[in-house]
Amino acid sequence: MLGLDVLVVLILALGVIAQVLSSRFEVPSVLFLLITGIIVGPEGLGLVAVDSFGESRTTIIGLSVAIIMFEAAFHLKIEKFREAPKTTFRLVTTGAVIALVGTAIAVRVFLDASWQVAFLIGALLVATGPTVITPILNTVRLRDRVGAALETEGVTNDVTASILAVAVFHFIIAPDTNINTIFSSFIKRLGTGVLIGLVVAVLVWYLLEHVEFASGDASQEARLLTLAGALVAFTTANAIPEAEEAGIAAAVTAGIILGNVNLSYEEEIEAFKGDLSLIVLSFVFIVLGTLIQFDALFSAGFGGLAVVVAVVAVIRPLIVLSATYGTQITKRERIWMSAVAPRGIIPASVATLFALELRAHGMADAATLLAGTVFLVILITIVFQGGLARHLAEYLNVIPMRAIIVGGGRVGRALAERLDDRGENVVIIDNDNESIEAARAMGFTVQRGDATDLEVLRDAGAEHAKIVAAAAGDDDVNLLVAQLARTSFGIDTIIARSNNRSNVDAFEELGVRTISTGLSVAWAMDNAIERPALSHWMNELGRSGDVQEVEITSDKLVGKQIQDIGDELPNGCIIGLVSRDGDNVVPTSNFELEKGDHLTIIGRKEAVRDAISLCHPERVRA
Repeated sequence: MLGLDVLVVLILALGVIAQVLSSRFEVPSVLFLLITGIIVGPEGLGLVAVDSFGESRTTIIGLSVAIIMFEAAFHLKIEKFREAPKTTFRLVTTGAVIALVGTAIAVRVFLDASWQVAFLIGALLVATGPTVITPILNTVRLRDRVGAALETEGVTNDVTASILAVAVFHFIIAPDTNINTIFSSFIKRLGTGVLIGLVVAVLVWYLLEHVEFASGDASQEARLLTLAGALVAFTTANAIPEAEEAGIAAAVTAGIILGNVNLSYEEEIEAFKGDLSLIVLSFVFIVLGTLIQFDALFSAGFGGLAVVVAVVAVIRPLIVLSATYGTQITKRERIWMSAVAPRGIIPASVATLFALELRAHGMADAATLLAGTVFLVILITIVFQGGLARHLAEYLNVIPMRAIIVGGGRVGRALAERLDDRGENVVIIDNDNESIEAARAMGFTVQRGDATDLEVLRDAGAEHAKIVAAAAGDDDVNLLVAQLARTSFGIDTIIARSNNRSNVDAFEELGVRTISTGLSVAWAMDNAIERPALSHWMNELGRSGDVQEVEITSDKLVGKQIQDIGDELPNGCIIGLVSRDGDNVVPTSNFELEKGDHLTIIGRKEAVRDAISLCHPERVRA
């Protein structure tokens, strides 16, 4: 058995390697971390055992989870909730209920467990959690409204699951407990956690804003004070009699409050907490891997696999369908959300603790069933759902281009509607309250601020953006934004709106692609007069039809004539234009395609999308 010092160094080194592999293969880090834990654990090389850290293991895991939960909550801004309020609210309310009841029924039916144990397992598996969701979202950059809903669900349902599971557990070991006692126990623990988190957040905020730190170490002291606040909230809540697991609620409450009050040194705190979370995440999941025992997994048998199938293929899709019905979440995004909901450290750590307690009360069979079922769900969902998350997103084409629109007025919102309808991840930047509220009412993500500020652009996601459209009513703003987008972020497509026709030449001389407001209106009116059918169809773009330009990279089309690809081209679209070496031509039937040609495809929206995949199969919107 390795010494404690060597053990800690080994875990940190393996954690770093897992993070590198995650970046290299674009697979969530938790998959590599879990597999690493199994390899070095008792079921593998035996370098790390369950009792390697002695009695302090539970404490270390608890504090690590507190840091991860606090950091995730710190990033949950109020603006994120506004991006998908209906979906988010349903996920953490009706979604949690469906998960609890549905999982309990599955465990009862397929494993013949008592209702008490079935509901205990159901309570634990309500959790998805930031320990698994955040690494996945770092790899798979979905639209903001989808990511925000999943992040909020993960943080909130971890709290719900941990406290609810404790209440159900006490019902098991004290059979005379009634349902009212369970409910009051849940409310008491949740209320305790929220109250302590609120008090700690206020104290930390007061110290950060009203106490003068040493000038040279101010940011460092702010980081350490915030970390201490998270740990104090967690340990204080857990130390209160009859309030077990309230610490998670306290850490999350403190994180949400401090993350939304515009703290001094907020950027430094976020960076510090993010780095620290990566370290403790490595520790937590490698230790989780060592807790997995194949005998316990196999003990669940085919009934355990049936529970996993029910959780993954029935209950989760039902949760997502009920949460996203009547919202702007697309069908493909719903499929992805349904297929990717792995469980993480909260159910694992709490299940381990409860299994030990059940054995101490002479309920060995229930302990084995609990540990085996929970860990089977965790292992399968992390390996398959976590490992295949990005591949599924690419297959479903739900990784959009990030498009930043500067200006939330009528022009900006109209453009946002079209881009959003094509599935792009649209972020609007504006500092006018009326425009912001109008854009948010339409369901768009809005970043408040001055777009000529580099940090505002960065916060809006300019580092990952493919499109910037400067559509403000001020030409000076549009020009400066376009220059910043090119020089600071190297964005591929930059378009600027020119409100004054005389400024068009000046914009073009600076290399900025420019649309004149006056000329575009004149062209639209001319089209309505001379080409009414085309004008009407163009107005319907993004609803029933689409026009897209795509580069040919597929060897299947290279060297073929237009007349030869008729059977391969999806029904409902045509090739209207071919661009080659700067020349644009309407192709004849015997026009031969070359690699690198740009095709303008016109037709039904779905047909155009399928044609893009045919011409450029590796094209992934990111």
